[in-house]
Amino acid sequence: MAVTGRWIGAVRGALGFLTRLPVGYRDGDWDAFRATPAAFPIVGLVTGSIAAIPLLAAGTLAAPSVALGYLLSVYAVTGIHHLDGVADLGDALVVHGDLERRREVLKDTTTGVGALLAVAITVAALALGGLGLAGLPVRAAVGVAIGAEVGTKLGMVAMACFGRAASDGMGKRFTDAATPASFLLPAAVAIAAAAGIGTALGRPLPVAVALTGSSAGIGVPWYWADRHLGGINGDIFGAANEIGRVAGVHLGVIAWTLS
Repeated sequence: MAVTGRWIGAVRGALGFLTRLPVGYRDGDWDAFRATPAAFPIVGLVTGSIAAIPLLAAGTLAAPSVALGYLLSVYAVTGIHHLDGVADLGDALVVHGDLERRREVLKDTTTGVGALLAVAITVAALALGGLGLAGLPVRAAVGVAIGAEVGTKLGMVAMACFGRAASDGMGKRFTDAATPASFLLPAAVAIAAAAGIGTALGRPLPVAVALTGSSAGIGVPWYWADRHLGGINGDIFGAANEIGRVAGVHLGVIAWTLS
């Protein structure tokens, strides 16, 4: 019973932190979430399924309208606070200076041209990915969208389990609570989810590509942060979530088109 309660608390804490879904929040849920990395892909499965609802209209409504519905649904479910990480990363990318200067820019609340460009590109890329999804059969579109969401959350788990924190803060709270061995269960959960979706779809490759592509997509901000910030932080986690989703959606669409 205690184990079940901890898992429920972890998933509730993950939903409360990673989404805008109206879940009840209790004392201890945050700590349970940090100590249970497998909650990440579970939340990806839930949010991906809900965000993919507009894709059910693929082939019925005009593709641009379906794509817009998907874009709005993603941010209605997950919120826009992860885009703040994209914005801060964008400013840090264009700043001139050393490691400390880049860290300073990440914490700066001023929005610069780098932030505006980074957010614009990310949102536009997701909208174009939604347009690609709208051109697929309904089951394929939904499967790829869910696979990408599960995969990007698995990528965040990888950052927590294998990454190093640049400083005290949100990122360190996750890296301190996870170990390399902690990655095994979340990976199993994500693979099982992708396998189930792919089997239902009848063509598992696009879903697998979406999942692995979104997980690999987080490597871009992660690698840059290790080189230029001395490690990851909360902003990098947020940016990785957005960049990973975009990579997974596009790669999943390409895989379906070519398979």
